[in-house]
Amino acid sequence: MALADSARGLPNGGGVSPAAGSGAPGSGAAAAATGGWSSFPEIVELNVGGQVYVTRRCTVVSVRDSLLWRMFSQQQPSELPRDSKGRFFLDRDGFLFRYILDYLRDLQLVLPEHFPERSRLQREAEYFQLPDLARRLAQPRAAAARPAALHRDGSICAEEPPPPLLGYLEAEPLEGGGGAVASAPSPTASRSPSGGPLLTPSQSLDGAGGRRSGYITIGYRGSYTIGREAQADAKFRRVARITVCGKTALAKEVFGETLNESRDPDRPPERYTARYYLKFNFLEQAFDRLSEAGFRMAACSSTGTCAFGPEQGGPADDKIWTSYTEYVFCRD
Repeated sequence: MALADSARGLPNGGGVSPAAGSGAPGSGAAAAATGGWSSFPEIVELNVGGQVYVTRRCTVVSVRDSLLWRMFSQQQPSELPRDSKGRFFLDRDGFLFRYILDYLRDLQLVLPEHFPERSRLQREAEYFQLPDLARRLAQPRAAAARPAALHRDGSICAEEPPPPLLGYLEAEPLEGGGGAVASAPSPTASRSPSGGPLLTPSQSLDGAGGRRSGYITIGYRGSYTIGREAQADAKFRRVARITVCGKTALAKEVFGETLNESRDPDRPPERYTARYYLKFNFLEQAFDRLSEAGFRMAACSSTGTCAFGPEQGGPADDKIWTSYTEYVFCRD
């Protein structure tokens, strides 16, 4: 059943004109005036950066003068790029497009809690020419510009004052109205040599850059084949994937847009994950990024297994080695 035009605010009903619905004379001229709306199917399939979305055509044209409105109301299907399966193709961030599509459905902005991709989503809204959505996404920046408070769990909050940290001296008023005296710290409180509170690795910040300390582990699987002449015939294979384990906020800080979050999207920044991997396959590039972010290698380990070639469909004299290696990086 078609949605009411007044409820969705769609141009010309977003896909079905009153003339066409009633079979009135001249409906073909009305269709031509709308830019060929009848040429598109009611249900459209979109391939956005490799992610497939299936939605109604009236949804993608719900905001007049937007990029999608012009594509699906002012152009013909033959003018739009398609993938190998005939889906309409858009070369944009496929995972952020879900929020663009949600907005187009009811013109409301609803994001998950601790959403870390707000600025990137604003960029997508500007690309799709959705000014109202871009304006809503830009509003919290004013609050973010205020001095941020450090919570004991290491999270940053600009709205609430931080709770008292262990180890600080609290002033108590003296009887008789005279001055104040500092009470002794708690026996369980620990302090740094400089006199300030000593925070745990998940709580502390780098004084110069405001960077959180913590650990990041990267790992990869590799394989190589050794022939009958041992090292002379060794054949190494390219590293297939470099995995990233650690706190979400730290991983995104270090690797930025080179981090593939497809296996664990919308992860809150204070949570941990072991499902991220990098979009490149060079370990040295990962090491450079970690070094530039102030991390140092703390430990590494590797395990390996060996199988003879015939068991893996290879030559009889070959040995195929498979290894898994992890590198643990730390930032104090």
